[in-house]
Amino acid sequence: MAMGIGELWSQMGSIMASIMFVYAMYDRFFPPHLRRYALKYTTKFTNLMYPYIQITFHELSGERLKHNETYKVIQTYLSANSSQRVRKLKAEVVKDSQTPLVLSMDDNQEIVDEFNGVKVWWAANHTTSKSQSFSYYPASDEKRFLTLTFHKRHRDLITTSYIQHVLEQGKDITLKNRQLKIYTNNPSNNWGGYKSTKWSHTTFEHPARFETLAMEPEKKEEIINDLVKFKNGKEYYAKVGKAWKRGYLLFGPPGTGKSTMISAIANFMNYDVYDLELTTVKDNNDLKRLLIETSSKSIIVIEDIDCSLELTGQRKKKKEKDNDENGGKPDPIKEAEKEDKKESKVTLSGLLNFIDGIWSACGAERIIIFTTNFVDKLDPALIRRGRMDKHIEMSYCGYQAFKILARNYLDIEYHDDLFPIIEKLLGETNMTPADVAENLMPNSITEDFETCLKNLIHSLEIAKKAAKDEEEKKKAEDEEAQLKVEKDKQELTQEELNVKANGILEKRVKENGVIH
Repeated sequence: MAMGIGELWSQMGSIMASIMFVYAMYDRFFPPHLRRYALKYTTKFTNLMYPYIQITFHELSGERLKHNETYKVIQTYLSANSSQRVRKLKAEVVKDSQTPLVLSMDDNQEIVDEFNGVKVWWAANHTTSKSQSFSYYPASDEKRFLTLTFHKRHRDLITTSYIQHVLEQGKDITLKNRQLKIYTNNPSNNWGGYKSTKWSHTTFEHPARFETLAMEPEKKEEIINDLVKFKNGKEYYAKVGKAWKRGYLLFGPPGTGKSTMISAIANFMNYDVYDLELTTVKDNNDLKRLLIETSSKSIIVIEDIDCSLELTGQRKKKKEKDNDENGGKPDPIKEAEKEDKKESKVTLSGLLNFIDGIWSACGAERIIIFTTNFVDKLDPALIRRGRMDKHIEMSYCGYQAFKILARNYLDIEYHDDLFPIIEKLLGETNMTPADVAENLMPNSITEDFETCLKNLIHSLEIAKKAAKDEEEKKKAEDEEAQLKVEKDKQELTQEELNVKANGILEKRVKENGVIH
């Protein structure tokens, strides 16, 4: 037995030596042009016998060897399953991600994937360059790539459906794991500097969620359903021929949660937030440039739009008043001086084009939100349906909203004695959710939930009394004004009678020459 194994190893050694000798002779004496023909026909013969097809995705591509986005997306898709199927993994730190440490398969490892009953094989490989060449864009000697292997009879399925499936899933995983950002626009005057950008950003970490938002459940559910319908509406918007965007107008008194609503929408939709400050935008062209620089799956916010620029419905009245002072014609000198003094020359027309003009279609899956404390001041053209598709009134705190705040701040669902009192007072008094939350927040570690509820009741009673006093004061002022109007009317009537009597006397004097 031992002799048989020894003879076998001896024969194998002889065969290997012969192969190496033949390859050395081939490599040294075989002409290059004949070598190309040999390789060509050898490859054809191999393809006939080997039924598998391979597709390679390189990490670097192009003349400057930039990172290939397709490679990153596929690597993200494979990373979701590699930790369960591969023994040898590599860890990488990823910026702007909720999971900064990502595990993926290491070099020379393989993952088996299945799609519609068809098996495919993914392999991670790398090569090391032996030659050194001069380049203005020097690259790393190590080049990595992913190889997809599949049977040739599934060629159409893999190249048309499977690869598209991998790219879509990889992008979805990237968006799901990414860290949200909030952007603010830099002043237009600073765009020309070295490495200057139109937007500055930081990490968006606002914890607001719809579950903790103080709002009536029915209204909250209506908003959530509208957002879900929009997010899944890609095919619908394409079918009706509209840009994939939606406008929301949030209006109500200060402290009713408009900014919190925006944060809750951003977290629910997993969208970045672009906080647009119109007063720092030079003109309409710069506004378009800012729009182009925003990404898809984002929210563009203009807060307190009634205070941003002269975009209210009173702009015509103001202009007419100025014209009346100049004999019905505008003063060209004053108009020119006003234009020069204005830091921003953004017009209502430019903002309307920004919202739903041709340029608004340069991105997809985008939400535009306006907030205002005084919706009546806004120009109707700015907030009509089609531009601001959904108007959401952020009103004073009701009983259902209070219960959500009590659960958030005090971890209680109900109190037999105090909750009914609060429900009655909230029905009789206007108090914003911000003021209610302030009263529910314990001021020290010694305050329990009953103390906080009693503090709220006390504040509601004070607010109720103040509102009643204000109402009585207003009523007294109205009555006083009405009495004054009636008194002036009586005095005016007496004066008219006196004037009329004097007119009759003058007429008689003229007719008779004397007064009888």
